[in-house]
Amino acid sequence: MASDVSKRALRVPRVPRVPLKKWVTHSRVLLAAKTALAVGIAWLIAPLVPGVADDYPYYAPLGALVSMTPTMMGSVRTGLQTLVGLGLGIVLAGAVLVLWEPNVFTISLVVGIGMLIAGSRWLTAGGEYVPTAALFVLIIGGANADNYSIGYLVQMAVGIVVGLAVNLLIFPPLTVTTAVLRLNEFRELLARHLNEMASALQEEWPPQTEDWASRNDLLRATSDGVRTALHEADESRKANPRAQLHKHDLGGDYADLRALDAVTFYVRDMTEVLAASIWERDFPAVLPADLREPVSEVLKAVADAILARNGGEGDPDASTVADEALTMLLDRLDRLDWLDGRSDTVSSTLSAALAVAMSARRVLAALAPKEQDAPARTE
Repeated sequence: MASDVSKRALRVPRVPRVPLKKWVTHSRVLLAAKTALAVGIAWLIAPLVPGVADDYPYYAPLGALVSMTPTMMGSVRTGLQTLVGLGLGIVLAGAVLVLWEPNVFTISLVVGIGMLIAGSRWLTAGGEYVPTAALFVLIIGGANADNYSIGYLVQMAVGIVVGLAVNLLIFPPLTVTTAVLRLNEFRELLARHLNEMASALQEEWPPQTEDWASRNDLLRATSDGVRTALHEADESRKANPRAQLHKHDLGGDYADLRALDAVTFYVRDMTEVLAASIWERDFPAVLPADLREPVSEVLKAVADAILARNGGEGDPDASTVADEALTMLLDRLDRLDWLDGRSDTVSSTLSAALAVAMSARRVLAALAPKEQDAPARTE
């Protein structure tokens, strides 16, 4: 009957990868092209800036370069904080020029103070320009520090504005699709991992395939990568007009990731238990030969239940099949004739099968729809 359960299990096709067009528009290639364009435009505009700033056109391309980040909100944040850092550096240099004079001691002191300010938590981007601006004003500006400071700040502002405009008008990056695909790939990895364990239990004992036994670190790293991708996708929606055209509720994806974090924990637990039962390492665990097939069927069915989520809301048939496979395994453990009167042996002999069954049950519970989903993260 266990094999019948496996045959009825839902087989969900792999999710298609990102098309070439979307890969280009969301990749480093686009960012590089936009940065090159912004720097070129800033260099053309810089000589047109009136006043003393005309003498320092080379800072405009630098401002454009600084402002180009993968997300629109990141560009705004970096640009504004860079200008704040420049302003603070100029103020520090001005204090030296008013109260003392530039020398080894005062320059070193100002740079040290600038580094302390740059390391503050509220100046996360552009902080390095505090000591840089102070140093440039004192050394390069010299006797012409007033004009230099104005030109430096104004041309950097011009470049930043150009960078923001380019980032806003030309495919402002929106990485929601990429994050959703990473989430789907994470499910595929977990499902493939469970299927490999299931196949190993049906091989000649002990199994020769053991790649899955050392994949726990990969599962944890993949989870961290998906969380980063979702955070970047959430960030890419802010101040992005494309987000209004491509609405997507990331709250559900964050809820799915929390569920998959729990699933990963239980899958890693199953991995350790089965590896210990096969190769007798880490801790004692026994998986009797007559229980390997039903345990294998449970793993396959749970894998299908995880993969079914890639189809959207998930197919209840896949979870039903997994529940049936798990129930059959537990019923089989309950009906074993040789359990009578041998409770001491039971606890050690069935430890692996019971541990896998409990972890599988908790995986299915984590995948079950919750009454209250995470709040929507929309703009």
